Amino acid sequence: MSDSDGGPKQVDDPNYHSENHTAVQTCGWTKNALRGEGKCYKNIFYGIESHRCIQMTPVVKCNERCVFCWRDHAGHAYELGDVEWDDPAAVADASIELQTKLLSGFGGNEEVPRERFDEAMEPRHVAISLDGEPSLYPYLDELIEEFHDRDITTFLVSNGTKPEVLADCDPTQLYVSVDAPDRQTFDSTVKAVDDDAWEKLIETLDVLAEKDETRTVIRTTLVNGHNMHHPEWYATMVERARADFVELKAYMHVGHSRGRLDRDSMPDHEDVVAFAEEMQQYLPHDELKQVPASRVAMLAAESDTWVPKLNKSSEFWERDPLAE
Repeated sequence: MSDSDGGPKQVDDPNYHSENHTAVQTCGWTKNALRGEGKCYKNIFYGIESHRCIQMTPVVKCNERCVFCWRDHAGHAYELGDVEWDDPAAVADASIELQTKLLSGFGGNEEVPRERFDEAMEPRHVAISLDGEPSLYPYLDELIEEFHDRDITTFLVSNGTKPEVLADCDPTQLYVSVDAPDRQTFDSTVKAVDDDAWEKLIETLDVLAEKDETRTVIRTTLVNGHNMHHPEWYATMVERARADFVELKAYMHVGHSRGRLDRDSMPDHEDVVAFAEEMQQYLPHDELKQVPASRVAMLAAESDTWVPKLNKSSEFWERDPLAE
């Protein structure tokens, strides 16, 4: 959405479906799961049902310009002061309505069992991670609670530049991107808009350390020739955050990142696992899991890494509208 007066360029990608500043895009793994062609690595690691997961954002604007990002940085060039913010209930409503509308065509797909389609029409998870930096939405903590009140789990992904906002947020699982082990690498790889972004990220690590109920994840996009060095420094940041999990994922040469990086910047899955094993030497996270199809590795302290409420015997699933 962009207006003729040169106002907010809030949603300009035709692949995004939006309602005011709320945007939703159907994840490829959601489509695969509907057709029985596999599930996202978040199912393997954490128990998320891919066909019932919404990928959304309450704001399509970011305050970083990561070289590996597949998004169009030009779409973030507008002022937040021009945005008329919807309340959290409206954002949640829009997210669900957009998701079910996007998936409605699968109802006539012979490859999709009717029961699975009916389940997809009743989302149980939301990944607040599509685009932009969610903590720029002024009511993020209330939005998370709005989803929880609807019995929908929340996975929030943030770049950690707003520690004061994240301190008030208690999603089901909180991811913070740590894409550099030092300030110099941060400046060349993340290219933050604000001069104090590195310092804010370090503050956010301390915020994570104080989280008792919220599961926390340090996630890193690994890029050959940019940030795949000093695994011990990354480990120090993980320890400072007292993070429950570490996710290391290979950069993928897709979208607008192809104008900034070449294909050689993509690590092989074996490289990702090797880096995870190097980090593991400095951490108490003895468990290593991996999904080669997604070029992702995860470190954890225990073998059971699923969100407890997502175990099929839980009250969460007993309350499922389609439980019968």
